[in-house]
Amino acid sequence: MSGSNSSAPGSGASLDSSSPLSFTVHSMPAPSMADEVARRTASGRLKMFIVLLVCAAPVVASYLAYFVIRPAGRTNYSELIEPLRPVPATLPLADLQGRAVAPQSLKGQWLLVVVSGGDCDARCERYLWLQRQLRETLGREKERVDKLWLIDDAAAPRSATLDAIAGATVLRVPRDALAAWIEPASQRALEQHMYIVDPLGNWMMRVPVDPEPAKLKRDVEKLLRASAGWDKPGR
Repeated sequence: MSGSNSSAPGSGASLDSSSPLSFTVHSMPAPSMADEVARRTASGRLKMFIVLLVCAAPVVASYLAYFVIRPAGRTNYSELIEPLRPVPATLPLADLQGRAVAPQSLKGQWLLVVVSGGDCDARCERYLWLQRQLRETLGREKERVDKLWLIDDAAAPRSATLDAIAGATVLRVPRDALAAWIEPASQRALEQHMYIVDPLGNWMMRVPVDPEPAKLKRDVEKLLRASAGWDKPGR
């Protein structure tokens, strides 16, 4: 109708079809980058913890079954180390030619460990002999056990000693560095004990000074039985 306008009732302004409509869009607040990184880090750590827990569960269960949950009490001859001590990733090992050896290479087998200087005194020779004899008496299970001699000084081992322990792993390690992983009983020296390391690289038993072979063998046999479900021969 001529002369009429198209303003809405009650409004003070008319709509002009030639004027574009404008809209204001308010953006939603985005999470900060720091929060996202923190969330992903926490999630990654949780997943890693779960994986480690699953891997360690059989080992923990076997130790509990044989050395803790026993109606008649503990019957192990050697001293159980609690908590277990994993081999340090930075332990400076070297072979007799001076080449660096990765600590992780010790994993995969049960280890009977002897510690001494390269000159190998009478006790050292006796322990190396016991180490060899004990492994041989394990029969078909012996392939799950390795002999390890750790030399904690710069002295060269006698060739006769090396010939007598053919098949053993012989490595050098500084004494102070080794003490961060393996240690003797109070008032004792490192060389006075033998030590047992599990296939995951954990030092887990300290053998009494001048051990009785039959009792030590029973300890090793218990460990092999307890780990039969998850430990296999060879590295």
